[in-house]
Amino acid sequence: MLINDCGLYCLTYSCFYSRALEVSAEENAARMKRKRCEGSGESCSPADWIRQEDCPVGIRNVGNTCWFSAVIQSLFHLPVFRRLVLNYCLSERVLEKCTSHSEKRNIAFMQELRCLFALMVGSNRRFVDPSAAVELLRDAFRTSEAQQDVSEFTHKLLDWLEDAFQLAANGNNPEDKQNNPMVQLFYGTFVAERLHEGKIVSNIEQFGQYPLQVNGFNNLDECLEGAMVEGEIESLHSDQTMSSGQERWFSKLPPVLTFELSRFEFNQSLGRPEKIHKKLEFPQVIYMDSRYLHKNVDQTHGRRGEVKRLKDQLTVLQQKLEGYKNYGSGPTKYPLADMLQYVLEFATTKPTDVSPASVPSNPPVHTEPSSGDSSQTEPDDAGSSDGSGCLQTATQKTPIHKPFTQCRPPMEMPLQPAPHSVTEEELYFVRSCLQRWRAEVENTVNELKASIDKVSQALEGMYSDNSLCQVPYRLHAVLVHEGQASAGHYWAYIYDHANKRWLKYNDVMVTESTWEELVRDSYGGMTNASAYCLMYISDKLPYLIAEDTDDETGQALKGMDSLPSILRRYVREDNRWFQQELREWEEQFCQAQCEEVHKEKPIPEEPQNPEQEPKPEPVQEQTNEVSEGPSTAASMMLTPAMQGVIFAIAKARQVFDKDGPEAGLIKAFHEEYSRLYELSQEETTPQQDPRLQHVLVYLFQNQAPNRVIERTLLEQFADRNLSFDDRAVSIMREARSKIRLIKPEDMDMDEYLQWHDDYSMFKTVFAYLLTGLEQYQNGKYATIFIFSICRIREALNYLAHAHQDNSVLLRKGERKGVDQSLIALYRRKCLKELNESAATLFKSPDANDVAEAETIMNECIIPCMHLMVRDSVSQEDLDVIELIRSCWCSYLGQDMDDSLQEKLSEFLPRVLDSSAGMVVLKEPPKVRKSPHDLCSRLTAVMESIHSTSVVAVK
Repeated sequence: MLINDCGLYCLTYSCFYSRALEVSAEENAARMKRKRCEGSGESCSPADWIRQEDCPVGIRNVGNTCWFSAVIQSLFHLPVFRRLVLNYCLSERVLEKCTSHSEKRNIAFMQELRCLFALMVGSNRRFVDPSAAVELLRDAFRTSEAQQDVSEFTHKLLDWLEDAFQLAANGNNPEDKQNNPMVQLFYGTFVAERLHEGKIVSNIEQFGQYPLQVNGFNNLDECLEGAMVEGEIESLHSDQTMSSGQERWFSKLPPVLTFELSRFEFNQSLGRPEKIHKKLEFPQVIYMDSRYLHKNVDQTHGRRGEVKRLKDQLTVLQQKLEGYKNYGSGPTKYPLADMLQYVLEFATTKPTDVSPASVPSNPPVHTEPSSGDSSQTEPDDAGSSDGSGCLQTATQKTPIHKPFTQCRPPMEMPLQPAPHSVTEEELYFVRSCLQRWRAEVENTVNELKASIDKVSQALEGMYSDNSLCQVPYRLHAVLVHEGQASAGHYWAYIYDHANKRWLKYNDVMVTESTWEELVRDSYGGMTNASAYCLMYISDKLPYLIAEDTDDETGQALKGMDSLPSILRRYVREDNRWFQQELREWEEQFCQAQCEEVHKEKPIPEEPQNPEQEPKPEPVQEQTNEVSEGPSTAASMMLTPAMQGVIFAIAKARQVFDKDGPEAGLIKAFHEEYSRLYELSQEETTPQQDPRLQHVLVYLFQNQAPNRVIERTLLEQFADRNLSFDDRAVSIMREARSKIRLIKPEDMDMDEYLQWHDDYSMFKTVFAYLLTGLEQYQNGKYATIFIFSICRIREALNYLAHAHQDNSVLLRKGERKGVDQSLIALYRRKCLKELNESAATLFKSPDANDVAEAETIMNECIIPCMHLMVRDSVSQEDLDVIELIRSCWCSYLGQDMDDSLQEKLSEFLPRVLDSSAGMVVLKEPPKVRKSPHDLCSRLTAVMESIHSTSVVAVK
């Protein structure tokens, strides 16, 4: 046993790849909860985890790590950066010099990032798990569960990557960073100039992410302008009367330009940070040479003075316009033109002769009871006259409840206030003045608006000359934060340069988006979501977004073809594990469904003749439609192999409690290793084959390399189903960490996968053999002739496939397959009985029976005979072949219809010459290969076959 060698891997590797694997109890609980959810409820189907074609991969949130996903996705989808990470490599000489904790940590993080990027390139999963890389990063922050700030994380990430690439660029020389690809890609320089004692003092400084204030600005250009001219901002926002005169100018722009938007500020009165939700616009393309480059300082200074003059003029114009639009000395203000119009309307309103005080508020109404019809009445003052001469007589009748003044014309009461009296001379004077003033105000407002538009256009065009638009930067990614300062959620919008579209990366979800949606979520001011970080890339450097190409053909490399060979093997192995997960889930789901069906509907039994003597009960047929497994899909996951691992962990309990997870893993590893080795030494019996119980028994008996055996057992301890208690989870994590530390060059993964493929084929052969024997037994005891033929036909098909695949295994080693004599024996039995049935049907007067006999010969017997002759045929097989030939040759001398003679002449030449023609076997249905299922079926089949008790199944 070489567990010590495996431990030596870890010790050796830990010199270079130190890991911080401790995770808080809350994170453990969160992970276990997610696993339980995946296994039993929400999105539990692995079919939902399969990556769609041409769809980018998401990143799983492993506990407040949406910030990780947002930043990593934005960097990964920058092809130039992705190539840097995937091709990162250090020489042995450099590794030997890396002794500090920070160097080991940075290299370990780079290796984890390489693996993560490789999975994001070629994984078949819809999303990948970043836990290994995140665990390393968590140690660098104050707390593992607090939500991390994107800028803080990105700063730390860039620092680590810079240090790691520095080792690859110049060995261990921290001074010379000219060849560091991180510096070349993400870092630029600016010149800071200030006035000191009448002289200009300047110094050059480096920057990575450029911080910008959000408060006080409306768009990105204003933010940059404010950051460039620091002194003017101080004079605007403080009581200083003189500017410090400090200015910043970009002297060298990086290919990838990142702006960090300061959306958080500390509220001194409340004693806590608050988020700034102010709206801030930013363009898809920004020209950095228009006003920010040091080489254009003289030209920009002249324009900046003109801009200042225009801005001052614009401010004066806007203040004047504001005075006209909001006029008045009181708290409520109105547009002056409207106010003049209202005064004019008041002055021109016709005055009334009746004073409001003389009009009764409720005029009296006098009525008398009617002596006649109750629906009519006479007015009290019938002879009175209104102002218009309308006389009301006693003979007139009006409906009751009508007011006394019904027949009078309404008083001319104005709807709006009006002067009590105004002369024509006064009205003429007031009207002429108000109309003239209103016209003057409207003209002035229009002139101010036109002047404002003119000045605004001049400001907009100040930096739009072609000479100042030569350095375009295109928006590549927008990192968005939704929530408040204390909590929230991050996601990213990233531009897909190849397909010219925006994509939204929200943890595991990757969806197509639009610029309008990005604006709605990123500008701010509308909801509590806003852009937090902007990443622009130079539009003049196409290599930034160019995909990898083949050096010889020049064709673009996509997917797995773009990965280095080591990472390609790593991704293939992960995809193999993923396919295994899918198969396990499918088997569990199908078995659970079958159990539900059989609970509700029993399997119909074959009709039996009551007069016939009872026959030996046939073995229960085991196909992909019938299940004898555990009662639930969850219990099926507890395979014999998993039970052994659990018992081994239980035996290592004391060592685990005393010395920790690594010692517990080694102890449990030794326990299970010893048990399986002893199991491999047990004698094989017809009812039991230890190789079916565990893959390690198969590897032991075939003398597989120790590295293959050890890794196989280590992966058993790293199984995701071991999350039933804290001890098992710790050992599972320890096993996974040791697997990750095994270098690809130390393990030939092609050889490793080939051994597991051989074991999978071995189980397939056994499944075919057992299914064939079950079909044969059921066909042998069938009471209806046609049922018997169908069963034996299926049996022959399974046994022929078993023999063919088993021959491939036996050529690799005697113990790699099943003893061929058992398969050959029952293949011969099926051939003999099926041939007798076909001969009987061929002589039947029923045309359907003859057609059935012809089908049996063409699809079953003749292909099987051809395979037997092509293999190293035994004497027993030759005897059966000669028996079949003799049977059909005997028909040549018999009298039969011409149609039968014609049919016989069609297939008899192929019966006699088995070397002619192409052999095509009917594909059998899929069969289950669960070790527990195969073991129980082997016992049941062998107990039912009394005549083969002397045959040993090796």
